[in-house]
Amino acid sequence: MTEQVETQLDEAALSGAVEALLLMATEPMPATELAQALHAPVARVEATLASLARFYTETGRGFELRHAGGGWRYATRPEHAAVISAYILEGQHGRLSQAALETLAVIAYLQPASRSRISAVRGVNVDGVVRTLLARDLIVEAGRDPVSGAVLFTTTPYFLERMGLTSLGDLPPLAPHLPDAMTLEAELLAAAQPMSLPTPEESHDTDTP
Repeated sequence: MTEQVETQLDEAALSGAVEALLLMATEPMPATELAQALHAPVARVEATLASLARFYTETGRGFELRHAGGGWRYATRPEHAAVISAYILEGQHGRLSQAALETLAVIAYLQPASRSRISAVRGVNVDGVVRTLLARDLIVEAGRDPVSGAVLFTTTPYFLERMGLTSLGDLPPLAPHLPDAMTLEAELLAAAQPMSLPTPEESHDTDTP
């Protein structure tokens, strides 16, 4: 079946499929992962990636295909940084949306937090909001989860400055009708684990693996 799929993907179809996967991705995608998803040889996918990167540069697009973080991803070109910053930070775009404020609050109280963890709390996909908060220097990538490998996010000194705080310890307590961070964390962990009866040993162990 793999060979049949490969013969159906000509150069144009392969380029289009690679672009679609990269546009959907929230983190850099290695060529091997793209090849596996498309049932195509890695060498052919790597050649397609190089060709697309060249094409975007030669045609003067406002974005580029960049190899970083062990994979490939789209990024705006450095020469357009001033335009993007002005759009995000000035005028009505300078105000954070309700969704952005809620996401920022989740990160502030539960940091370091991954996208999946933030999404679990808010009940919606937060990819776009996270990108906005990163662009405004309110949060920053702070390593990866040792178990899942997911990118972790924390707030920045600029966040403290904007909030008028000297440290995270100055954050106000969560409202009485909301669970505190530790309770919320326990609920998330419980929801993520399959339902099963604990063994005698587990019944005395409150630490999560």
